[in-house]
Amino acid sequence: MLDTVVESPKASRQFTPEVRKGLLGLGLGNALEWYDWMVFGLLSAFIGPNFFPSTDPLSATLNTLAVFAVGFAFRPLGGVLLGTLADRIGRRRVMLMSIMLMAGTTLVIAVTPSYAEIGAWAGIILVTCRVLQGISTGIEAPLSTSHAVELVPDGREGYVAGIMSFYVNIGILLASLVSFLCSLTLGGAVMSDWGWRVPFFIGAAFGFVVLYLRRALPETMKPEELAGNTPAAVWTGVRKHWLSVLAIIFVVGAAQAYNYAWNVGLPSAARGNFKEDPTSVFAVTTMLGIILVVGSWIIGKLADGKSMSRWFLITRILAIPSVFLMLMYVQPGIGGFAAVLLGGSLVLVLNMTLYNVVSTSLMPKACRGTGVALGYGIGVALFGGTASYLLVWLQSMQLNWVFPVYVAVLSILSIIFYLAARRANGLFVGK
Repeated sequence: MLDTVVESPKASRQFTPEVRKGLLGLGLGNALEWYDWMVFGLLSAFIGPNFFPSTDPLSATLNTLAVFAVGFAFRPLGGVLLGTLADRIGRRRVMLMSIMLMAGTTLVIAVTPSYAEIGAWAGIILVTCRVLQGISTGIEAPLSTSHAVELVPDGREGYVAGIMSFYVNIGILLASLVSFLCSLTLGGAVMSDWGWRVPFFIGAAFGFVVLYLRRALPETMKPEELAGNTPAAVWTGVRKHWLSVLAIIFVVGAAQAYNYAWNVGLPSAARGNFKEDPTSVFAVTTMLGIILVVGSWIIGKLADGKSMSRWFLITRILAIPSVFLMLMYVQPGIGGFAAVLLGGSLVLVLNMTLYNVVSTSLMPKACRGTGVALGYGIGVALFGGTASYLLVWLQSMQLNWVFPVYVAVLSILSIIFYLAARRANGLFVGK
């Protein structure tokens, strides 16, 4: 099983079977979220012409990436609604609701007829599904990490960071690998026609498997903790820790802007702006996925028992110069694309492994589901969900230099607000 792959002997001795099964269910849910989300971005060049009336491939791609961003816009709403519910009724039931929404909407996207068959309704259905997925994923990543941190013994936050990131990157890798294999097997013409639907069917089936596994999730909120945790009490806690929420917005936002630039924006630019061969692009993104999977496993082992605060600050400082690597890819050429994507992956995996646990550490347990999900949702919506569109658009306008400056500024602000929140409110998980 996947959780035994990344478990150290130390973890095996300390974790009960219930905890290990819980981490598996939570981790696979993260894998599903990222699989579904990345497949949509990776296949945007194929999805666009099927759902929108356009004869220009670049315009159709941008339309689809705009829908991609719409899903992010609803993540804060998901954080507010489902985060408050998680602090009020417990983690387990909300984790089940999240997966049901994601699996169901992925299946609907897979079976929705094209624009040529039902006209504007195709785009309306697509946008509706992305809205519901945005609400679902607004709670999935932040709450599953909080849930996992609450399941394991104190001092094992580095392990949680590694294992949850491992599953996230499994999802990203599967998205690239399935897209690559479909493109290789079916060819570009079939992918443009109906082949793009196959990865969505696979994601829907995966979702129902995760739903079954999550039925056994243990609850980490005790009855006495839930008894007095009214919505008013939850939001009083969130308001009291407003600086921590602000820090989470930028901690998450900077990491996600970098992440979506590498995993979606650059591949979309390669296919849309520079007309690279789709199969070659998917091959390179699959290599990126392998680096992220292996890297998160290694970093989790290295960070286990260590100071998350120190690790975060070092890795975030490294992100500032590394994002400028994208300026090397300014003209067609799969070699240049591969050099940029894989060259920036080492710092990317450092940042993506740690940011969710770092966010969790900034909020107390009583309002953690709401506060972390709210900050996460806003950060991803403002900076992550728009990153792919912004990068492709800036490259089409010959303003390549603007995007790396933008991400570097976000990284600097995340450090400043994190240090301010840590000084004002302290840390509630780890050190």
